[in-house]
Amino acid sequence: MRITGGSLCGRKIRVPEGVIRPAMDRMRESVFAVLGDLTGYSFLDLFSGSGIIALEAASRGADPVEAVEMDSVKRSVLIENVAIAPVRISCRFMAAELYIRRAKRGFDLIFCDPPFPYRFKKELLESIAASPLVTPGSLVLLHRPREDRPGDVVGRLALEDRREYGRSIVDFFRCPKDEPSD
Repeated sequence: MRITGGSLCGRKIRVPEGVIRPAMDRMRESVFAVLGDLTGYSFLDLFSGSGIIALEAASRGADPVEAVEMDSVKRSVLIENVAIAPVRISCRFMAAELYIRRAKRGFDLIFCDPPFPYRFKKELLESIAASPLVTPGSLVLLHRPREDRPGDVVGRLALEDRREYGRSIVDFFRCPKDEPSD
């Protein structure tokens, strides 16, 4: 698997053993083209797997970057992969749901890539929307199979864009910028 853009463009990373569905090169390249230069933006990669999404973000200037993965089998490969990043990528090894419940800070961009069989995508978005992870203007991206539709409004997040890649969809949800802060 290779990084598709930014300062690390073309660098190859390891793929962990076991069940993994790495985000396709074409999908990653397209999503990050939509996002553009990430300099000055914070980035959270939930269900990180190999760390490829966190690396794509760091390669394009995001800082700080955080990766969350609960599968202990993927731990050593994730740590090895993020070591090539131009900035430190913090890795948290716990369930995404637990990470969301414990969250204390917000991110500008949040990428959620739960396993396709994961049945609680809408609930996951609802918990993210209700957490401190989302601040006014935050963008939450959900990578999902075509048949799973969480809706166009989830909590305080509203669908802003949708990109299709075969059976795979990436939804872009935005928290309004004019939302009052707590």
